[in-house]
Amino acid sequence: MPPMIMNHEVDPKEKLHKEIGDLSNIHIFNNQLLIALYIRPKVTKSGIYLTDKTVDEDIYQSKVGLLVKKGKSAFNDGTGTWFDGETFEIGDWLISRPSDGWTITINNVPCRIIDDVNIKGRTDHPDKIW
Repeated sequence: MPPMIMNHEVDPKEKLHKEIGDLSNIHIFNNQLLIALYIRPKVTKSGIYLTDKTVDEDIYQSKVGLLVKKGKSAFNDGTGTWFDGETFEIGDWLISRPSDGWTITINNVPCRIIDDVNIKGRTDHPDKIW
């Protein structure tokens, strides 16, 4: 099944960064990450409208989010074997299991705090994952 490509009026990365705002007073500890969840727009690129319930379900079931903050020891296992040289930066779209994180809201943006070892992958665009 091909991915559901959404109609984005604004780039989703820019939109999330703008909505979440200043995070300088939010501190994430150790190997944890703060991920802003990707919530799909209500309209697909082909013009199909999603119901409010479907879009709201992304808060609980979204498997992709934007890395917006990370703890000082995130992605550093000391041996270099766990992440095998991979680097992850603020602004990366990361893939995780919804149940692996703690859901919080920051500035009305649904987020998860998740341990780095629970990241399953990375994607170049959130519409590719569901």
